[in-house]
This record gives sequence, C-alpha cells and structure tokens, in this order.
Amino acid sequence: MRVSALILPVYPWREGRHIWREAEDAGFHAAYTYDHLSWRTFRDGPWFGAVPTLTAAAGVTRRLRLGTMVTSPNFRHPVTLAKDVMTLDDVSDGRITVGIGAGGIGFDAAVLGQAPWSTAERTERFEEFVPLLDRLLTDGDTTHHGKHYSAYEARMLPGCVQRPRVPLAVAATGPRGLALAARHGQAWITTGPARKGDETDPELLPGIIAGQLDGLARACAAQDRDPAELSHVLLTGFTREQPLDSVQAFVDFAGRYAALGIDEIVVHRPIPGTCFDPGQGIYEELPAALTAAFGA
Repeated sequence: MRVSALILPVYPWREGRHIWREAEDAGFHAAYTYDHLSWRTFRDGPWFGAVPTLTAAAGVTRRLRLGTMVTSPNFRHPVTLAKDVMTLDDVSDGRITVGIGAGGIGFDAAVLGQAPWSTAERTERFEEFVPLLDRLLTDGDTTHHGKHYSAYEARMLPGCVQRPRVPLAVAATGPRGLALAARHGQAWITTGPARKGDETDPELLPGIIAGQLDGLARACAAQDRDPAELSHVLLTGFTREQPLDSVQAFVDFAGRYAALGIDEIVVHRPIPGTCFDPGQGIYEELPAALTAAFGA
C-alpha cells in the first residue's frame, strides 16, 4: 500500500517549491496536481497551470513521482499533450505518470467557448483520445485521422525516458472507460461512486469500489490481461468517509481498501478553510504510518 499527495496548483512558486519538497521529504510515493484551468470553489482565487507546475516540481525533487490527477480532453489535444508529457518525462528523469479521465461538465469544461459535451460525447472523445495519446507517446512519428482528433506526422523525438512510454493512469467507473484502462493503462483511478458529491452511506462505499474492481477484472480478461498488472488508485476527498480524522483512522481506512485490492491512496494536501481542510496536523505523518502498518 502506498500513499500519495494531491497538491492543488494554488501556490505561487516561491511557496509551492517548499510544498512539493515537503511531500518528498515526508515519504509520499507520488505527488499529483489537477489539470484544470479553474476549479470549483477555487475559481476566484490563484490557480496555476499543471504542466509548468509539474516542470518546476521536477526541478526541486529527486525521488517523488509526479503527475496529473487527472487531465482530460476538455481543453487538451493529444498531440500537444504528448509533447508536453514527453518533455516532463525528460525533465524529471522518468518520474511522470499521466492521470487521464473523460472530463466533466461545469468549472472549465466550456472554457474554449464550446457548449459542454454530453456524457455520450465525452465518452466517445475519450475512446479516441486515449489510444491516440498512447500511440503518440510510444511512436516517433504518428499520423491519425479521427472523428475528433487528428495527427499528421507528429514527431515525438527522442521519445520518453520511461519505455515504451510514460505510464497512463485511467480514471473510469463505467464499462467503456474500464475497457480503456484495461487496454492502455498502467494504473486505474477511482474516486468512489461515479457521481461526484455522492451522499452514499460510507459503509456501502467499499462494496461499490469492489464492484468497480470486478468490472476492471472483466475488462482485463477481455484483453487477455492480468488486472494485477495495473496499479489500483483511490483518490479520496469526494465521499462522506473521514479517513483524515486521525492517523489511526487513515490506517484503518487504508486497510479496508487494501483488502479489496487498492494499492495506492491519494490524499489532498490540506488547505485550511476549504473542502480540503481535513488532515491538518497529520498529513505529513501518513507515509510513515502506512509503512509501519503495511511494511515498506
């Protein structure tokens, strides 16, 4: 079991540089950031770009894995994203993971001036976006003519430091997204119920995630792939569970989900006075507590 941090891109770098180093020094496995242009209750405050933030974080850390949690087609194109990711992989000496999801509605979903896409269109775009991103990061020269995304002699040289490419962590709960994770992912991400802000009884949540894991296993079987080849990542903070009430509460929470097959839990670095306030005073203790409970 690993614990990773989610650091919102709300800090000017004179402050942020210390926060990313803090995550490495505390022993977190990875530190991720959201790839949005604005987000929820933070829309009227500072919010910096994910790619420059991760580039800067790569320069002040040495061991910590880094990545998006998650990027989406809402305002990204596979060709330009692949070039940015390849460069991040080089700058970080092979420490980048690309978390990727289908995107949602609201916040910055229509920031480029388009009408928000329906669930069906987001899924359709996602099914084209992920395979093309896979090809771009794997091959040196890609040409593709698709319904939503195209590439013409897109060069990705010298290629990724990590071979055959940077790992993809696919966020999915439904069968079509799980099929993409099984086909292209090195990790799978869940936040729990498919609907954000779901008021599901916390006692029912492990069963919901167990059902998602079963769906992932079926999707992997259809691809003749062992689901154990994928890391299983739980991003916390979007349910009524309270894993950050205390160190022991977090260890107990991790144990419940480890028993299901989750092997990485992501917690938000606390921000006082926000929805991510929980965890004050225990955040930096979590990696050592998990190591003590589960081993290195």
